[in-house]
Amino acid sequence: MTITFITGANKGLGRETARRLVEAGHTVLLGARDPEAGARAAAAVGARFVSIDVTDDASVAAAAADVAEHEGAIDVLINNAGVHGPAGDPSGLTGADALGVFDVNVAGVVRTTTAFLPLLRRSADPVIINVSSGMGSLALTHDPSRAESKVVAPLYTASKAALTMLTTQYAKAFPGIRVNAADPGYTATDLNGHSGPQTVTEGTDALVGLATERPGAGSGRFVDRTGEVAWS
Repeated sequence: MTITFITGANKGLGRETARRLVEAGHTVLLGARDPEAGARAAAAVGARFVSIDVTDDASVAAAAADVAEHEGAIDVLINNAGVHGPAGDPSGLTGADALGVFDVNVAGVVRTTTAFLPLLRRSADPVIINVSSGMGSLALTHDPSRAESKVVAPLYTASKAALTMLTTQYAKAFPGIRVNAADPGYTATDLNGHSGPQTVTEGTDALVGLATERPGAGSGRFVDRTGEVAWS
């Protein structure tokens, strides 16, 4: 049975991904920093809750140790935890604002990936999925027909562009692991005040697809629910 660990999974895309993968037969480890919300979500979808705060080295190490003790390995790591940060006029942005967003969206992925690599390497078909965004795509944010071109969110978009590049670098560095980035699309979640036109189920199509595809399906890709997309 495939063992999948998901960060930031107590609500929104993470929780729906957990629900769908449990339904698909995965053993899902639902990671969240809020123990009460995480435990409730895990119970609701049939997953096991694991406490993790991706901004805290000790918390991430403890989560990996917990999984090593109970499951011994994982097959799929989904780096889903993310924050939006300030939007609109960037005149008042501070270095602290930038560090806060990048600490979760980029450094958090680095922390978690590094900690869970030994567990992934025990899998016959290890997979890493980074939840990025079309908001970090140069192609999409410069296309006037796309919703991504109409939003000003400097730190979120920059962090997601960085995350997609990080994904391609990991894919080169780890030829034995499928490492891909997913764009959920404009989905109604807390992150955008539930303004997106897609449901969370539609928004998790790319994640679930990457988590359940066949071995050898390819690495270093950026995909949405319709297939591979441009981000340069």
